[in-house]
Amino acid sequence: MAITEQQVKDALQTLVDPNTHKDYLTSKSARNIKVDGNNVSLDVQLGYPAKSQLTPIHDEITAKLKSLPGVGSVAVNVSMNIVKHAVQRGVKLVPGVKNIIAVASGKGGVGKSTTAVNLALALAAEGANVGVLDADIYGPSQPMMLGITGKPVSKDEKNLEPMEGHGLQVMSIGFLIDMDTPMVWRGPMATQALEQLTNQTNWRDIDYLILDMPPGTGDIQLTAGQRLPLTGAVIVTTPQDIALIDARKGLKMFEKVNVPILGIIENMSIHICSNCGHEEHIFGEGGGARMGKDYDVELLGALPLDIHIREQADSGMPTVVSDPDCRASQIYKQIARRVAVKIADKQQDHSSAFPKIVVQNT
Repeated sequence: MAITEQQVKDALQTLVDPNTHKDYLTSKSARNIKVDGNNVSLDVQLGYPAKSQLTPIHDEITAKLKSLPGVGSVAVNVSMNIVKHAVQRGVKLVPGVKNIIAVASGKGGVGKSTTAVNLALALAAEGANVGVLDADIYGPSQPMMLGITGKPVSKDEKNLEPMEGHGLQVMSIGFLIDMDTPMVWRGPMATQALEQLTNQTNWRDIDYLILDMPPGTGDIQLTAGQRLPLTGAVIVTTPQDIALIDARKGLKMFEKVNVPILGIIENMSIHICSNCGHEEHIFGEGGGARMGKDYDVELLGALPLDIHIREQADSGMPTVVSDPDCRASQIYKQIARRVAVKIADKQQDHSSAFPKIVVQNT
């Protein structure tokens, strides 16, 4: 007896994507289902970077369909397609960039820049084209964390070419000044510098631009929220109450300028002794989870307080590239996939699909 398309669909509804937590039919990932006699073929298109997931997903779907009675050959093509998603109304898009993710904290010293760079590298490791924009005008750190030296060039004397490190496109005020020189600028100068770095860099087909925000809720944060096209924001905090107070302020600031909160990352969640392996919550416990519950925001993941993460960032070889299989790298990658899935669930940007209307005298 020949297999039917409905049987194939029923089988797909029993399989759940481990990243979206939805079955492949409900999420509309399964497409072009074709049944030719006893042979089945279909495409599965994921809306998030999932290089490490393609083979497991392919194998799971193939095995499930082959288990159906009467099935002959099964051809499953699993791919990923990252598209633009909606941003704040009235904000001009950045050429060459599909999505911008702000990584903010509200407070300094919680490991936000380290988290931002490892998040960027994790997205790149999963197959996305990723850029990093260092929005901390007064204290740029991404050149050091990515081990990039030198100054950017301009081919047209108007726009800068992004620097490159570990497969990322990067721009920072730190490339344009001596690292020992303090930026003694008032707010308007700093915000203008941020806008120029964003819009006058020749970003090349970026799927995700990670915006490493400075601490606080001042001029630069307000400019980013009101004038840069943000797809969403990620809040980094530590479990301790003093950090959570400022993290809550950062979260509320993005809400006020209509930037969706993609989730919370709890950094320095637990300390594991490098000698005896004893685990201790030295900064408190469960702060990120409580904050997420209070604001109905997902806790994307919790990272340990680990000396190696600090050493690797200081050396210009962040954890995800220096030790890609370690526990911390796996957490960064899980968080990155979850962030990308949250973006994929958002409304797509179709502004480029509409033609420009030109009124002419004839």
